[in-house]
Amino acid sequence: MNTPLTVKHLSSETMLLLPELLLLPSGPVRGHGVVVTNGMFSQIGPAATLIADNPLLSPVHLEHHLLMPGFIDTHHHLTQSFGKSMVCGEPSEIFRRLWVPLEQHLDDESIYIASKLAALESLRGGFTTVCDAGTRANVDVGTVAAATQDVGLRCVLGYICNDMAPDGSLIDHGTIMREAQAHLSRWKAESLVHPSLAVSIPEAASDVVLRDTSLLAADANAAYQVHLNEHLASVERSIERCGLRPLEYMHSIGALGPQTLAAHATLLTPRELRLLEETDAAVSYNPVASAWKGNAVAPALHFAERGVRFGIGTDGTRSDGFRLVDVAELAQRLAFGLQTGDSSCGGGWTWIHHATQGGAEAAGIGDVTGEIAVGKSADFLVLDWSVPEMQPSWDPTWELVRYANRDQISAVVVAGQLRLWEGWPVDWDARTFLQEARDVAHRVMGEAPVRRLHPTATEHQALRQRNRMPVPSAVG
Repeated sequence: MNTPLTVKHLSSETMLLLPELLLLPSGPVRGHGVVVTNGMFSQIGPAATLIADNPLLSPVHLEHHLLMPGFIDTHHHLTQSFGKSMVCGEPSEIFRRLWVPLEQHLDDESIYIASKLAALESLRGGFTTVCDAGTRANVDVGTVAAATQDVGLRCVLGYICNDMAPDGSLIDHGTIMREAQAHLSRWKAESLVHPSLAVSIPEAASDVVLRDTSLLAADANAAYQVHLNEHLASVERSIERCGLRPLEYMHSIGALGPQTLAAHATLLTPRELRLLEETDAAVSYNPVASAWKGNAVAPALHFAERGVRFGIGTDGTRSDGFRLVDVAELAQRLAFGLQTGDSSCGGGWTWIHHATQGGAEAAGIGDVTGEIAVGKSADFLVLDWSVPEMQPSWDPTWELVRYANRDQISAVVVAGQLRLWEGWPVDWDARTFLQEARDVAHRVMGEAPVRRLHPTATEHQALRQRNRMPVPSAVG
């Protein structure tokens, strides 16, 4: 009789784990396992070899389970979690009406709670790392870092370097650079926080700050996050302002390079694709954001074929790793595959790779996480493979893309530490926290000057019904 898997099995400092399936960079394998020591993968190989090499360790047999690397969310806005469902049905450029007013209304307490709420959702969705693009709130980003650390989520933490004030004036260049350098230096001792620099959009910073902060990030081997070509409006604003499209403009001033992590990157011309290739800039492909509020889908299959590094991001829309990879493949099929008769857009493995190892490389932390490999951080998921959706199993990688669900995640482990068991934290009371988060969110959203253009679903339904009612005839 199989011994049921429990929290205790995944709570040791050193573990010999033998899953039914192990997802390696080359694909899923059977009869293999891993040894986790001090938060790292210290040994990977055939089960018999690991047992023989580690006679003092009691093997943990993960029958009917798959062990895979955690997902990497290469574009998130952790401090925007209070307004998530308000984007539903909204047109593009919602940041002007919702995100900026919301974030500027947050204080230290609400920033912490919003970030912790988003981090918890990310872990529940199978993400072990998120790239936060920076907050516009006038608070110390250490508050965001504290929230992710308390939850146990790895975070590439953006610090916004915009120097263009809302009134058109410029913040002192020296001040921006000192603060950027301080951010890069601040987190060296924090294993779960990886500092990153960012600008919201190119128009939010001067040429010199865009260039200098980008180069500063490059010198520090840190990601430089920027929204590029997110909507048609942003492309046209750039052309009107400087005669160049956003990505062309970044390249023209020397701000585009291997450190760049361009969020969205839709509406690309052939020249822009070539610039991505030539500069080795990376992209966060955000398919759910395109479906919900975008004008186009990033050509991720073109990226893959041309060697453009990319990860897959949620843009804070819905932190569910399996639904994300499903939409990543589906968006390519609808936007490009149907036109060419490509019925296997990326072969399944493309999306798993770029949601894990490829995402880590795009975010500048490929030497730390993203794959089951010796020397990498033990950031992984234990997935129940005995559910009806996965039976019978003929092609596990494709099945992860098309059929896997968040509710199959038995455990989430980050840096060798068990963070979630069956969807809930093992070392803090998330249910009490959720009540607190609801109370704070309602207070903040009630006070912030946010503006929604689209009615709620209930209001929309009532409006449609009223419009369909027959007009009463005149009574003579």
